[in-house]
Amino acid sequence: MRIWGKLIRENHLLKDTVAEIGGSDSRTHKVMAAMREICLRFDLPEPIWLDMNIRDFQRIARTRFYRDSFVEEIPFDYLDFQVIEEDDPFLF
Repeated sequence: MRIWGKLIRENHLLKDTVAEIGGSDSRTHKVMAAMREICLRFDLPEPIWLDMNIRDFQRIARTRFYRDSFVEEIPFDYLDFQVIEEDDPFLF
C-alpha cells in the first residue's frame, strides 16, 4: 500500500512524502502505520480521526486533516492524506 501525505498552506504544496507499507496486516493497520510514518517525516503530532475523516477515507480513500484535528498549533492549512496504490487482494 502506498499513501501520499501533503502539507498545504494557501493552496500551495509545502511538503509531500509517500509512505509504503507492506505485509499482511489489515488495511486499517497499514493506514495507521502510514499515518505514523508520514507524521514522523513531517515532525508532526498524529491528527485525530474525526467522523468526517473516517467517512471520507472509507468512501474515496482520501481525507484532509484541518486544524481541528490537531491538538497543537500547526503551520499549514491542512494535511492531505490519500491512498495512491492499494495492495492487490489476489496476491494473498
